[in-house]
Amino acid sequence: MSRNLYDLIGLAAAICFILALKGLSHPKTARRGNLIGAAGATIATLVVFFYGDKLPLANLPLIIGAIVIGLLIGVPAARKVQLTQMPQLVALFNGVGGGAAALVAIVEYLKLGEGAGDGGSALSSAVLIATIFTVVVGTTSFTGSIVTFLKLQELMTTRPVVFPGGRFVIAGNLVAVIGVAGWVISALGTSPLLILAALSLLFGVLFVLPVGGADVPIVISLLNAFTGLTVAASGYVLQATLLIIAGTLVGASGTILTRLMAEAIRIVADLYKDKILLKPMKYSHAYADILTFHDAPTVIEQKLFVMFLG
Repeated sequence: MSRNLYDLIGLAAAICFILALKGLSHPKTARRGNLIGAAGATIATLVVFFYGDKLPLANLPLIIGAIVIGLLIGVPAARKVQLTQMPQLVALFNGVGGGAAALVAIVEYLKLGEGAGDGGSALSSAVLIATIFTVVVGTTSFTGSIVTFLKLQELMTTRPVVFPGGRFVIAGNLVAVIGVAGWVISALGTSPLLILAALSLLFGVLFVLPVGGADVPIVISLLNAFTGLTVAASGYVLQATLLIIAGTLVGASGTILTRLMAEAIRIVADLYKDKILLKPMKYSHAYADILTFHDAPTVIEQKLFVMFLG
């Protein structure tokens, strides 16, 4: 397969992703959008088997075996999950995506390091920074998503988990992550990168533990945005344009969704507070009226609509 044909097929898959996001923006078209997105992902996966300098791909049986295992796990889980448990499933899938992107970045880092040691081209600063970003954000998203799953599934307490000096522990962990990232840039070794991954795994847990209650789905959306950015960065490392496009779309849409969810919850909280205190509610634009209790869903929809249109 020529490079031009590969790029055209990748462009078609990217268009499918964009149309999928458009379809998912409304309940009536959500099913169709989901199918379009699945078709784009299938195209993006299959085209890899027909493009490359060496065909068939190396380790092809292992790749096919991994795909089969993923299908045997993912399809039954997605078909049997109850609608009320959908956030848990999203958290798990999101965590797996972030962890996979981090593992791919680590493997590519080791591969490029071996090539440089054998007299090949040295690891560029841009690729190194993208690798570090992918490892840090991907591992953070992985463990953070696992914790959100445990909270929503009530396998651990759903309340915020706080402990004395917790904010200092989180800040210290973050400083350590930044410091070890600098160590990776200066030393270019395997050990610093693995230490960075371990500290990032810990940071993902500490990042989510203080969150509880209705804020957990918001964190899932935020971690989903993190995973999208991780995939985009890994696409830069692998020089895969399609990964960059798909990851950027997920990162941008996840960020917007996080903002809308946080704003909606704030509106509901203000509604209940103002109803109890008998105070008039203040909303942007034309929504400064005193509203009755049964108007709450309409208020939220109007507010989100105004925010979406800017």
